[in-house]
Amino acid sequence: MKRLAAGTLLALGTVGGARAFRRRRGSRLRLDVYYDDGAMLSVPPTAPEATAALARATEALRAAQAA
Repeated sequence: MKRLAAGTLLALGTVGGARAFRRRRGSRLRLDVYYDDGAMLSVPPTAPEATAALARATEALRAAQAA
């Protein structure tokens, strides 16, 4: 019975931790640029180019959710 309780607690803790990690990580914006040749460039969100692009992308996502 103790093993079952310990296993259940371990499983619940793992699921709870994964959910908390996903929520914390999901709110961060970033800009990744993918090229035709398969290359990727990750631009920091504080860069001036990224700030403008992320603002437009956020606006487009909000408009799509409203529709």
